[in-house]
Order: sequence, then C-alpha cells, then structure tokens
Amino acid sequence: MTLKLMYITNQEEIAKVAENSGVDWIFIDLEINGKDARQGHLDTVISRHSIDDVKKIKKVLTDSELLVRVNPIYEGSKDEIDSVINDGADIVMLPFFKTREEVELFVNYVNGRARVCLLCETTEAVENIDSILKVQGIDYIHIGLNDLHLGYNMRFMFELLENGTVDMLCNKFEARGILYGFGGIAQLGQGALPAENIITEHYRLNSNMVILSRSFCNTKISTDIRIIEEIFKLGVNEIRNFEAKIMGKEKTFFEENKRVVKNKVVEIAYSITK
Repeated sequence: MTLKLMYITNQEEIAKVAENSGVDWIFIDLEINGKDARQGHLDTVISRHSIDDVKKIKKVLTDSELLVRVNPIYEGSKDEIDSVINDGADIVMLPFFKTREEVELFVNYVNGRARVCLLCETTEAVENIDSILKVQGIDYIHIGLNDLHLGYNMRFMFELLENGTVDMLCNKFEARGILYGFGGIAQLGQGALPAENIITEHYRLNSNMVILSRSFCNTKISTDIRIIEEIFKLGVNEIRNFEAKIMGKEKTFFEENKRVVKNKVVEIAYSITK
C-alpha cells in the first residue's frame, strides 16, 4: 500500500492539478485560533483559508478526497464542524488537542458523518495518548512535527524521529488499528533531511500518510499553471517509483536508513542556532 499524499491548497486549479497527479487528499486549512502566537515567528505557512473554500474545492474534485482542518475545540466548534461536513468534507481534522475530553467532544460533533483525523501536535496529547486512544471513532492520526517540536523546545522537527517519540506513537496507533502518518516531504533529493530518507522511515514505521510540504511545490514562486503541472506530475511520479523500489527491501535496509537519519538529524539540529 502506497502512502496517502496530502496537499494543502484552496485554489481550484491547483487542487485539480494535484488530483490529476495522484494526490489522494486535498487539504483545506481553516485553523487560525492561536496559530499566530505559536508559529508567527517561524517560516511556516499559516494558510488563511476560509470556510467558503470547502464547497468551492469539493466541486472540482472527482477522485481525491477532501480533508478539512478545523480550529481546536472552542465555543464555535460544533457549528464549524457541521458547516464543513455539510459542504462536503470527507475527513475532518482536529488540531492542537491536549485531552481525551476534547477528542471525545470532536468525535461526537462529527457524529459519523465524515472520517475523523487527529493531529497529534502537543506535548500534552503525547502524555495523554493512552487515554485518548481509548476514544471510539478515530480513523486517522497524523503527528504534527512542527508544533510538537516547538512544544518540546527542540531545534529541528525531525528530532522527534531521532529520539524515538515518533516510533513510540506509531507503535501505539498501530496496536489500536488506527491509520497514521507524520510530517511532510519535499521533492525527492530535496529538503534538509532528504525526502528519500523520510519516505524510507515511513515504510519502516508502517506509516500510511504524509503531507507534500510547501517546498514540494511552492505556488507563490511557481505561478504558471503548466509549470505547476510539471512539478506535480514529476514529483508524485518520483515518489511512487521510489516507494515501489523500497517496498520489498530487507529489514537491514530500513535499519541502516534509520541510522543515517539519526546522524543527519543530530547534525542539522546542532547547526541550527536557537
């Protein structure tokens, strides 16, 4: 089974290009509450998508599914969740939760009308993960390395892979029969930690999904739709070919990659000044 690829966009033309290239989930990001305070100082994407985008993007999709990240639980959560489901969200994602109670509330609000995806990205969620996983109705969990590494006061988000946190969480998710993934990837051959190494780690950990990061195709830089089409077709194709190549590899291959990743992550982390 190949990785489910997600791409964040609220532009119809780009959503269609991503779908045609084989991206599985188009990702609309409505999360804004508290995000500026957490990530405003970083070179991260704060999407500024709007609730109207759900209907708009759903209309252009025929094969890809629509994932919508809503805000963390707040007084308007029920209305927001009702609205995105009515407008066509196939999967609804809850970010920045900390407690079992928040997850229970979220699952109740979704009420079986869409699939439930949790974004595990707080230290509290990690600490409470055993009780959180007892909640019935969780379909997917994605580990959000960006906010989580900030929560642990780390320098580089893949330190969570190096120190065993991602392994520990993936093992727990797998034991509960929940599909899971972590982090994002750039094009093959790119990224501070090359995408090939990260994809191999996904396979070692039996991960099911990954986000194509902003650097995979930065539509602020590449604005010509034909160039964007080329980038997507080539990029997704390369990922699928690489997956086919590593699928049947021996355990030693994955252990060796894990060692390489560990060393690279330590090296990168040390080179980043706080």
